[in-house]
Amino acid sequence: MNMKIYLATGNLNKKREVQELFPEHQIVIPKDEGIQFDPEETGTTFYENSLIKAKALWEIVHCPVLADDSGICVEALGGAPGIYSSRYAGPEFMQGKPDGSKISQDEQNRFLIQQTNEAVKNGSSCGRKAHYTCAMVLYMGGDRLFVVQETMEGEIIEDISLARGTGGFGYDPIFLLPDRGKTGAELTAEQKNAISHRGKASRLIKQIAGEVL
Repeated sequence: MNMKIYLATGNLNKKREVQELFPEHQIVIPKDEGIQFDPEETGTTFYENSLIKAKALWEIVHCPVLADDSGICVEALGGAPGIYSSRYAGPEFMQGKPDGSKISQDEQNRFLIQQTNEAVKNGSSCGRKAHYTCAMVLYMGGDRLFVVQETMEGEIIEDISLARGTGGFGYDPIFLLPDRGKTGAELTAEQKNAISHRGKASRLIKQIAGEVL
């Protein structure tokens, strides 16, 4: 069954990944149809933020909405930047700058490596361990929704000079998968979708919501 599913994001990279994970459906993001969409993410967890986005878009389109909130969590930093991954601006602005401006991804990567190194130097027992988290919601309106949350485990590289790969997006070039000897950005789309937080969450959503998808 082919279905039009709205994806609650403005991120073209995320749209590409989700379309690869749901090839039998048409994935549409708000900007594809000129919809202004920028809900305030006031949740304190990945799940809360994904539900906020899903409900907000459903109120506009009244069609099935897929939303996810994801980010990178460094164990030595107490799980930061976590839900603030896209807004993270270094140790002074862990939850983003007050004016809402963002720094470049390269700067984010450098700051995160530096903070991880400092935590390890100060004796963190977590080492360089990190994981991506993805909370995904398929919202069908009213009280009808499906939710899953998954992770992809890895670690933060030791120096920005070790960043590798041109695939993926976000923190992928500095996120090392030790068992594969590759960063997230060195994986092919197929390889990444097989093990990623978003890939695993998407497959679970498909299984759970099989009758409607």
